[in-house]
Amino acid sequence: MSVADQRTQLPAGVLAASAVSAAALAFAVHPLGGEAVIAGFVAAVLVVIAAVDLRTLTIPNRIVLPATAIVLVGDLVVVPGRAPEFLLAALVGGGVLLLPNLISSSLMGMGDVKLGLLLGAALGWGVLGALMIAFLALFPFAVGALIRGGRQAKTAALPFGPFMAFGALVVLVAPRLLGLSG
Repeated sequence: MSVADQRTQLPAGVLAASAVSAAALAFAVHPLGGEAVIAGFVAAVLVVIAAVDLRTLTIPNRIVLPATAIVLVGDLVVVPGRAPEFLLAALVGGGVLLLPNLISSSLMGMGDVKLGLLLGAALGWGVLGALMIAFLALFPFAVGALIRGGRQAKTAALPFGPFMAFGALVVLVAPRLLGLSG
């Protein structure tokens, strides 16, 4: 059975509950105000993007691009002194993922590149940690797919968006839960 055959659609209620739960957690761990609103919004969007990518192996522009714009405007309003950091981190987050895409679109999809923009806009330089976590989390799944799928698995597509969302949620929430930030 290929990776594509194993994809299933998450029931709408489960997806909604997951997005609301992630948003509530991210909101709760950030200081009350605009920063918490942005964190909650980003967490909910990441859950939706991960679910869509798992199901379709695509990250829809109609979700990721408006979310990136909303987050960048939110950054400008809430933390104007850090707006240049968020903008530059968005470009770096997208740029890091664009390099493999330029080599071959089978290595990294453009949806992942655009999600990198969103992560940079949302996390600032934390995007680098989120991407590192994403790649580390993906590794055992890729090895497992190779072991299980043999030669066919070498050409199978793995959705990277859920791993990026996981890395971003870890960076967004874990340091504050552990008392290491803010």
